[in-house]
Amino acid sequence: MFTHKPSLDHAPSLYAATGLPQPERPALQGAIEADVCVIGAGYTGMSSALHLAEAGFKVVVLEAARVGWGASGRNGGQLVHSYSRDMDVIESRYGKQAAQTLGSMAFEGAQIIKERIERYNIDCHFKKGGVFAALTDKQVGHLENQQALWARFGHKDMTMHDAAESEKMTGSNRYKATLVDHSTGHVHPLRLAQGEALAFEQLGGQIYELSGVTKIDRGEPAVVHTAQGQVKARFVIVACNAYIGELEPRLASRSMPCGTQVIATEPLGDRFPEILPTDYCVEDCNFLLDYFRLSADRRLVYGGGVIYGAREPHHIESIIRPKLLKTYPQLKNVRIDYAWTGNFLLTLTRLPEVGRLAPNIYFSQGCSGHGVTFTHLIGRVLSEAIRGQSTRFDAFANLPSYPFPGGRVFRVPFTAIGAMYYDLRDKLGI
Repeated sequence: MFTHKPSLDHAPSLYAATGLPQPERPALQGAIEADVCVIGAGYTGMSSALHLAEAGFKVVVLEAARVGWGASGRNGGQLVHSYSRDMDVIESRYGKQAAQTLGSMAFEGAQIIKERIERYNIDCHFKKGGVFAALTDKQVGHLENQQALWARFGHKDMTMHDAAESEKMTGSNRYKATLVDHSTGHVHPLRLAQGEALAFEQLGGQIYELSGVTKIDRGEPAVVHTAQGQVKARFVIVACNAYIGELEPRLASRSMPCGTQVIATEPLGDRFPEILPTDYCVEDCNFLLDYFRLSADRRLVYGGGVIYGAREPHHIESIIRPKLLKTYPQLKNVRIDYAWTGNFLLTLTRLPEVGRLAPNIYFSQGCSGHGVTFTHLIGRVLSEAIRGQSTRFDAFANLPSYPFPGGRVFRVPFTAIGAMYYDLRDKLGI
């Protein structure tokens, strides 16, 4: 499943240090059978598996490392609606019908997460409220357009705030305006994945960790192989995203792993009460955006930056601390307790790629930075397709997808050059 041998332990993050207790999950040994075999125990895999288990399917999940090991357990924890390309772009590229169908699902993922938290009593530190923050006049106009666009698709639980109100809300004077989405929020992302895994197991589902998939035999049933076992299944869901490696070269050729970095401060306690007094999460409107929030024990969790090709830097703090200090210069002497990186998967269109590798083998990948909510939506949609209700699945599957220019060799420099252009535009305010 991997082209290299990364550590199978969780990244040295705040999340790994404060995750939910988990049972021992042994590697798969021998041959077993299931209705559905899910490859990958991140959000896409666990959302799919949990929906299918609720519908009465016998489901087996195979994970090369640990539940939530990848982006699902390392991300910023922010529940952000829609897709990396919003409905206006979808409408202009693919037509009104595509925009209407995808728009009708654009706000569902966050609701699924909140339903899961409540139904299964998942202690993942959920807090309400998310903020989009504008640094330039152009970005203020973007937020006004976004509010109107989302209202057109039925989402109206948003409010605009001027610079003075934004400073009171965030504790930073950087922002010319903010748009608050009152229907979203933020979570401890690893605890969410782990809580979903526990819920799945309570319904009779099986998870095998340290069970990287080596190949998938097409057929009805399909056979999914690991180093020491195999699963014969009527259906397979490939849910590997940025960590698919060489398992399915066709999927790997149309996407690119990208790294993002996150740091967490020491607990702030009662110091700096001006920082995020609302306890909302924040992301700015830059192309290479920054995002931050307070953890349950009042650490500032701050992330940003993109490394195309997913190299793992050894100087994460030096990349992110200057960004943090631009937002909160008063934290100059605050200690950084955790620094980590993780990969998300980028597509050329910035829209997720969903489809079939065979009539009974499904896949979803390439959330392009909007993975927390989309993965939960697509888990429901994949479960619908396996149950014979494919209308919503087809809406995503019918979107075109393309390989990156330059192929797998030159996709990184070509994409990085494009990102530099948009980053420069952000800095110049144009």
